[in-house]
Formats: sequence, C-alpha cells, structure tokens
Amino acid sequence: MLLEALSSAILGLALAWAATHRLSHRLPARPMVLSTGVAGALFGAFVMHSALDAGHVLLVLLGAVIVSVASLSLLLRPAGRLRRRSATA
Repeated sequence: MLLEALSSAILGLALAWAATHRLSHRLPARPMVLSTGVAGALFGAFVMHSALDAGHVLLVLLGAVIVSVASLSLLLRPAGRLRRRSATA
C-alpha cells in the first residue's frame, strides 16, 4: 500500500509538472497545479485500491493517473478571450 501511494504521488507530480510546462498560459499558479495533481493521484489510488483490493498495482496506478488528469483538466482556462455579444446587438 505504501509503495502504491508513493508511486501514485510521483505519477501525479510528474503529470502536473508536464502540464505546467506544456500549458502554463492556461493554468493557475504552479503550486496549485502541482498539489492538485498529487492529490488527484492519491485519491484515485485510494479509490482503486478500495475497489480492487491488493494485488492489482498496475490498475491502481492507472486509476491514479486517470483521476489526476481529470482533476488537472478542471483547472484549465479557455485559450482565448471569450467574445461576449451585447444583448442589443
């Protein structure tokens, strides 16, 4: 269990680091992105470990990656400025 938690935290940190370097203009501050990636991965590992029990390390890590990516995607802002049309136009 400890190895799964450590591995998922490292995976979440790596995913968040890659997201900050690739999409830094669309993400909030770096500490928030890094902590969200790690927290998402740990939560995903917890849920998958609870659902599958011990012995499915790769599936637990896959769940950690999925939840981490999903939580990081919630932080993304739109790429360009939104054009708002006035009500009278």
